[in-house]
Amino acid sequence: FLVYPIGQGSFSDGMPLGISGTFNFMLVFQAEHNILMHPFHQLGVAGVFGGSLFSAMHGSLVTSSLIRETTENESANNGYKFGQEEETYNIVAAHGYFGRLIFQYASFNNSRSLHFFLGLWPVVGIWFTAMSVST
Repeated sequence: FLVYPIGQGSFSDGMPLGISGTFNFMLVFQAEHNILMHPFHQLGVAGVFGGSLFSAMHGSLVTSSLIRETTENESANNGYKFGQEEETYNIVAAHGYFGRLIFQYASFNNSRSLHFFLGLWPVVGIWFTAMSVST
């Protein structure tokens, strides 16, 4: 919001408030800089869409490998407590299934490294997009 107008020489070239002004800014920016064909922008799009895909796959795997702690007469929500020590899903089963679905080394067997990857992937993609605007 501050760097681009200063580089262009006028604050009238900056992004205005409101949705129509934002769309106009995006169209003019694309016309002047061809941002959509920049490789870093393409990596950013892959990062954001890939992050949403990985999060959906993770949620599906966790949901399909939950360990039931309740009986049939109780709600399944009663089996999970905030701050509990043990895991609520079987990571070995999820790791085995996903390893057979894709290939063995595409699967994480450590939940911390998996969650780090889930957070890191879209962030790095957004960093690449920011670098595409600045180069």
